[in-house]
Amino acid sequence: MTLSICQETAIQATAVARLRVMFVITSMPVGGAETLLVNLIRRLDRNQFSPEVCCLKEPGPLGEILAREIPLHHHLLQHKFDIRVLLRLTRLLQQRQVAAVVTVGAGDKMFWGRWAARRAGVPVVASALHSTGWPDGIGWLNRRLTPWTDAFIAVARTHGEYLIHTERFPADKVAVIPNGVDTHRFAPSAAGRARIRRELGLTDDVPLCGIVAALRPEKNHALFLRAAAQVLRGVPAATFLVIGDGPLRGNLEQLARELGIETRVRFLGTQHEIPPWLAALDLFALTSDNEANPVSILEAMASGVPVVATRVGSVAEMVHDGHHGRWVRAGDVNGMADAMQQVLTQPAWGRQMGAAARSHGSAHGSLERMVEGYQQLIRDIYNRKIGPKKWLGQENARTGSC
Repeated sequence: MTLSICQETAIQATAVARLRVMFVITSMPVGGAETLLVNLIRRLDRNQFSPEVCCLKEPGPLGEILAREIPLHHHLLQHKFDIRVLLRLTRLLQQRQVAAVVTVGAGDKMFWGRWAARRAGVPVVASALHSTGWPDGIGWLNRRLTPWTDAFIAVARTHGEYLIHTERFPADKVAVIPNGVDTHRFAPSAAGRARIRRELGLTDDVPLCGIVAALRPEKNHALFLRAAAQVLRGVPAATFLVIGDGPLRGNLEQLARELGIETRVRFLGTQHEIPPWLAALDLFALTSDNEANPVSILEAMASGVPVVATRVGSVAEMVHDGHHGRWVRAGDVNGMADAMQQVLTQPAWGRQMGAAARSHGSAHGSLERMVEGYQQLIRDIYNRKIGPKKWLGQENARTGSC
């Protein structure tokens, strides 16, 4: 088939019209920031953006899934002091003609990603940050690259304030794009609740509380287990689920045995289909020592489940105490246990808070709002630095009418 000159021009314009965006991350295990990235990439407008991912180390489970859908590059960093990663990453960005680099998280990916973007002449350089401390603290070297960075992306209003006042990033470079989840996928489900409880051998009236988080120190699962032990003294029929995996699993299973609650706590490991597990819960708990805007809480709220969480990061922004659940001081075992028991022993109140959580989460934590925030930020920076007349996405619409 022979194409006309107009058709050939339109095809060529379509090929270059989209801005190629490279997301730079260390790896993609199953975690909150990594799940957010997958959802963001899948929802980006393909008429305007062409996303790719660079995992400096191994792809990880989510990276392997994403590699079936978009270009994914990996193993550019051989070891912690491998400075040749700068050459490899610079070359990759040039070869792929990348228009925007977004680093995800702090540490090596934030440092090498922005430096390589500068060397490669990438117009848009942004850093998305997802925490407020260890393990994602901003070191001295990363601060040195602030002048080369167009935007630091905060995931909540209070997180943005933290980046300005604590991390000392310029206020005019901090952009707040709240995390969001798919409120259609995460929703109350009677069928999902019944199926999971059937698989667990639990009736519908058994009080069920769960936590979804990687088994890492900052998530403080030990607090969850110690609080569960206290709750079981007053609510002996309660069951507790630990969903997620990580280096602390063995230690936490041992702690459950030491507390004498090993028969009431189920360690379920990584679950790739989270919505039905959340729908089965009467209460969701998060016991982290630090967070920014935890995705797991947004998912639970969208699923119509009340939340009890430590008041860290932006938790108090999303979970209004007494309306969508309860929050307590970080590290407070007694406070956590009391709040969990209050909700589990008053199921009608729990259902009322769950419905309010669903409404609030859908209005303020939707995936659509998050995606549009990223798209608008990249467009605005590109247009400001390159000029709107060079915004190929606009020219492409005109080319197709020849």
